[in-house]
Amino acid sequence: MTAKKDRSEMIRVDQAGEFGATRIYAGQLAVMGERGPHSAEIRAMAEQEAGHRAEFDALIAKRGVRPTLLQPFWNVAGYALGAGTALLGPKAAMACTAAVEEEIDLHYSRQLDELEADGDDPELADMIHRFREDEREHRDAAIAHGAEETPGFPLLYSAIRLGCKAAIRISEKI
Repeated sequence: MTAKKDRSEMIRVDQAGEFGATRIYAGQLAVMGERGPHSAEIRAMAEQEAGHRAEFDALIAKRGVRPTLLQPFWNVAGYALGAGTALLGPKAAMACTAAVEEEIDLHYSRQLDELEADGDDPELADMIHRFREDEREHRDAAIAHGAEETPGFPLLYSAIRLGCKAAIRISEKI
């Protein structure tokens, strides 16, 4: 596999993930409204994710990377995940955020290890490093807002993380 192909996969999956994150937060805010518990926190996270997505959208255009063909699916799935967890309550919405961001932290860390070892794409490495720090802050904020107090937290958290892992693997290729 060439380095160019590897980077295209990284960019494709990361753009898809940032798109999915914006849809999750849109679903949560649609259910919780602007005055619900944690709405201000969710709105701030959503704005950061939109900024991440915009940077990946620009990188996709600049480098001629094909976006994932599954974007229409991730559009619906992300929104449904966000709305569904918000319907379970504000702490469940935070549990969703904690699970997603934990998986993205691990994903970005693996990518950074590869990029730093190769040293051939400082632009992408810088983006991923900056975004990983934001994702870590989102995870920590979700935990601070009661994510772990969600009834059935271990099951919900594990299921969402498993779904994220699958989405990552699929979006790298398709």
